[in-house]
Amino acid sequence: MTASVTAAGARASVPASVGPESVGPVEDATSDPGAVTRTDGPARWRSRAIRITSVIAAVIAWQLLTANSVRLWLRFDTLPTVTEIVSAFGEQLRTDLFYLDLGQSLIRIVSGFGLATVAGVAVGIALGRSRLFADTVGPLAELARPIPAIAIVPVAILLFPSDEAGIVFITFIAAFFPIMVSTRHAVRALPTIWEDSVRTLGGSRWDVLGRVVLPGILPGLFSGLSVGIGVAWICVISAEMISGRLGVGYRTWQAYTIVDYPGVFVGMITIGILGFSTSAAVELLGRRVTRWLPRGENTR
Repeated sequence: MTASVTAAGARASVPASVGPESVGPVEDATSDPGAVTRTDGPARWRSRAIRITSVIAAVIAWQLLTANSVRLWLRFDTLPTVTEIVSAFGEQLRTDLFYLDLGQSLIRIVSGFGLATVAGVAVGIALGRSRLFADTVGPLAELARPIPAIAIVPVAILLFPSDEAGIVFITFIAAFFPIMVSTRHAVRALPTIWEDSVRTLGGSRWDVLGRVVLPGILPGLFSGLSVGIGVAWICVISAEMISGRLGVGYRTWQAYTIVDYPGVFVGMITIGILGFSTSAAVELLGRRVTRWLPRGENTR
């Protein structure tokens, strides 16, 4: 009788799944109901206007400093003006080579980051749930994690038969560790009562994985993905500069070697736009996937 009461209590108090179907926004009866509402329309537009204004102000300041050859602590007289950069950007946009470089860099980042996501999530879950796996693979991962991915370029050149495979490998390594560490921490932070509830109701290890672990780690996982995509861009551009034949990084370094400074800034701006766009895409996907979580009022 005691066992049946315990099972009934667990069935009534804790859901068997930790996902959008079972876990909605948690409301505290003592909290302000408006604490989880989204920012209202005027405030959102005001925030966007401030952001755009700050960028415009920075561009105007750059133009004034470079056009007037200001030389204080920094030598702005050696840098191209905004108009020169815009002119060079327009010329680049009219060439097929620009889009070829763009596509090549995107292929590399998607390949390396995609592989890192799959491997990082799998290894992170295994490290968080298996003592044996953590004892055997954990020390190796912690020894390799502090090594900068760009320092592996010589090894990648020796290990892989082509530069392309080596660059994808470096991108994979760069994104793998942030994703793996975030996943591992998210798994270890899951409340044990969720797993106990599923097992009490007769669930198997696969039920725990599908109904508790995977949905429960999503917030932490997407934090790791957001960091990983940024680090991946840093390393893929660096690898392209060192051993690439095509790509935005390679073209930026080539512009520097021929003293085409407006071309260098075109490459830098292109890298910034690509990194911003992919990071925003990851964060947007994360908000869509975890829409069942309560949101603070500053959520955009």
